[in-house]
Amino acid sequence: MALFEDIFDVKDINPEGKKFERVDRIHCESESFQMSLILDVNTWIYPMDLNDKFRLMICTSDRESDTFEYVMYGKVYRIDMEDGPGETLSAYVSYGGLLMQLRGDANNLSSFEKDMNVYLLMKKLAF
Repeated sequence: MALFEDIFDVKDINPEGKKFERVDRIHCESESFQMSLILDVNTWIYPMDLNDKFRLMICTSDRESDTFEYVMYGKVYRIDMEDGPGETLSAYVSYGGLLMQLRGDANNLSSFEKDMNVYLLMKKLAF
């Protein structure tokens, strides 16, 4: 079951500096749902560049993984509701130490639960 899916654009890479040789922390914005994504990617396996555009799906099974280029399996370890106008939620997932923060409208992240196991699937798009 898909929990979330959208198209993202890479807006920044390692803004706090590169911490690991084979990992980049990418900062992205989604096209449809105005979500922000911070994601650690193993660039030895899947290199990412500034302005890359990719499809991201987060789901509870890997049934569709054969149509994607990069797949990770992890666990939701934290969900934060932010104060202020509108309901903004942040979901945090650890993929074996590679971290993800997905932030935006709570309605788009309502299916996420703490301690849930999820798959992240990515595929770059030509534009």
